[in-house]
Amino acid sequence: MTAVEEPTAVPRRSTRARSALRALSTVLIVSGVLLLADAGLTIFWQEPLSALYNHFQQSDLSGQLEGDLKGPLAPTPVEKKALATLPDAAGRIAFAARALDRKIKPAQPIGRIVVPRIGLNKVIVEGTTTDILPKGPGHYPATPLPGAPGTVAIAGHRTTYGAPFRHVDDLKPGDRIELRMPYAKVTYAVERLRIVPPTATYVIARRSYDRLVLTACHPLYSAAKRIVVFAREVRAKPSNSLY
Repeated sequence: MTAVEEPTAVPRRSTRARSALRALSTVLIVSGVLLLADAGLTIFWQEPLSALYNHFQQSDLSGQLEGDLKGPLAPTPVEKKALATLPDAAGRIAFAARALDRKIKPAQPIGRIVVPRIGLNKVIVEGTTTDILPKGPGHYPATPLPGAPGTVAIAGHRTTYGAPFRHVDDLKPGDRIELRMPYAKVTYAVERLRIVPPTATYVIARRSYDRLVLTACHPLYSAAKRIVVFAREVRAKPSNSLY
């Protein structure tokens, strides 16, 4: 009678190694899927983690702006007396814009930008530095506030931090852009779009008429150039606080 061989026992160390390899391969597969999903979302929508950060920042800024309108940004008694002496709405708006400009600080919310064509509705903050722009579209401090004479300039991201300016290349001549400030709603009509080098600071220079300039990196996922939207002021309606 032939003896039956006993099965060879698998070393415990080898079993643990295979289990570890299977676990590692699972982790790598899941990580790869997540990375691909993140890349896909970034390409077709925007970077999701920074978008979430911007969402919470914008929520906080909205509440802060409402509070500031009743506090540090509100016209002082002296400013109210001066406003009462100005005979026309344009003069009151320009005075209020310059008064607010003297009060605002970097990263402080100053108003809201609304662009119906591209579904944009965001709180604007003061400043355009790399630590401020993640919060929202940023006003160039070297330019006046809306309603004051000159060129108002605002910068924004296109693929990260809520990507407020992602679709500015879809804007057409005549499209409306509203800047809703504490003292007025200033409306602009798009005139044209231009692609310029990052060094083209002339785009925010003052012209013979009041206008708005929006700037963002171009093309998407690159900072090689800038896309610039030029818009002319067409209307400025004072808020109730100026009457």
